[in-house]
Amino acid sequence: MWIIWLEFIFCSLVIIICGTMLSRYGDVIAEKTGLGRAWIGLILMASVTSLPELITGISSVAIADTPNIALGDIMGSCVFNLSIIALMDILHGKKPIFSESERGHILSAGFGIILISIASISILANQNIPAIGYIGIYTPLIILIYAIGVRSVFFFEKKRIKEFVGDMAQTIQYGHITTKEAVVKYAINALFIIVAAAWLPFIGERLAEETGLGKSFIGTVFIALTTSLPEVAVSVSALKIGATDMAIANLFGSNMFDILILAIDDIFYAKGPLLAHVSANHAVTGFMAALMTGIAVIGLIYRLEKKVFMRLGWDAVALLLAYLINILLLYSLRGRV
Repeated sequence: MWIIWLEFIFCSLVIIICGTMLSRYGDVIAEKTGLGRAWIGLILMASVTSLPELITGISSVAIADTPNIALGDIMGSCVFNLSIIALMDILHGKKPIFSESERGHILSAGFGIILISIASISILANQNIPAIGYIGIYTPLIILIYAIGVRSVFFFEKKRIKEFVGDMAQTIQYGHITTKEAVVKYAINALFIIVAAAWLPFIGERLAEETGLGKSFIGTVFIALTTSLPEVAVSVSALKIGATDMAIANLFGSNMFDILILAIDDIFYAKGPLLAHVSANHAVTGFMAALMTGIAVIGLIYRLEKKVFMRLGWDAVALLLAYLINILLLYSLRGRV
């Protein structure tokens, strides 16, 4: 048992270290190419930090044949990403994190709720899901809505990207790093993450068997926590340089991309619609992720002016409670896969 836990810890360390470096060199590339850190935070960095979920998902369904680990990782990452907001609230200072953030995040949060809800409803439909060949009908729908969401967020943010990028350019300069060096080191760190993430589902399956906690619980809690570590690294790093909106955009964007990963996993799963071969327990996490996103939207609109409990605003406290309730619910259902 201790060998399995050592493997799990080793994978976690690789993802933490390489995820931090990946975000740094991704930021360098953004500056060198002129893509802009706002766009990187909203879309590109979100997909980069979700790379472990992508590789873990494909590895789970195509190699390890553990669809519950794949889906648990995706849904668990969604709720964990939202709980990171509470961590950022603690680190943000005297005011709640949403008090000074842009309301434009509501758009990506709204698309996140739509995508997560489609996935959750499809999980409950299970064997009744209409299919196109071996792919569930939800897959093209998710891809279409994700594309519309990305396009909508881009054009909504386009008007203020120049101002935001200008502020960031004054905060960080990477004059001592060449574009070639950034690209090479970015690729090396991405490779290490791919290897570690591909290893995770096999560790997860062994943990599920040895602990008796079930693949849904292991995938949603342990694997999801590990593959979401790059989001933690990016968000904390963004806060340190005063880029609160980049950090928030990365989390909402990551949730959108995570559901896109579900569609990609479905394409790689040749036994039929992926969501027809998983435990209905995952719907609990899915609806909890939608609920938590709703809490975040309220926080973005209401904008609390002060923190009320242990350096946390009420919205951050609610997000933490929802995350803990989700873990307790899954633990109570652990014997059902």
